[in-house]
Amino acid sequence: MAGLKPILLVEDNPNDIELTMAALESSQLANEIVICRDGAEALDWIYRRGPHEKRQPQDPAVILLDLKLPKVDGLEVLAKVKRDPATRGIPVVMLTSSREETDVVRSYDLGVNAFVVKPVGFDEFFAAIKDLGVFWAVLNEAPPHRGGWPSNV
Repeated sequence: MAGLKPILLVEDNPNDIELTMAALESSQLANEIVICRDGAEALDWIYRRGPHEKRQPQDPAVILLDLKLPKVDGLEVLAKVKRDPATRGIPVVMLTSSREETDVVRSYDLGVNAFVVKPVGFDEFFAAIKDLGVFWAVLNEAPPHRGGWPSNV
């Protein structure tokens, strides 16, 4: 659907990807869901580099970001996105199984918009993801994109 911003899901666990996709689809969101399986791929997608250089220059409605990722971890992705004036307005939700206080504090220090611990039970996980999708893709009013796409980030 034209004009709708995609939702960027950065997750390496195939089971969590499948559950998240099912929950988002059940919310009947028309937003495209883009999946990146590691932090390096996510940064390439965000900054339109490598295999993503020809994608439309549109910020995602939200980045659902796992904390523990291969190649580049979630905290490093978060730090780069929030440090860059061209991308810092993109909402980022840390979606993780970690309950470590240091992870929560560090995420907020780096500018995360929300820190959500993945519920263990299927029904709770499904409901939490469904609510996140609706809030960030439909209800939240994000700032308009300002600035260009730096190639050196």
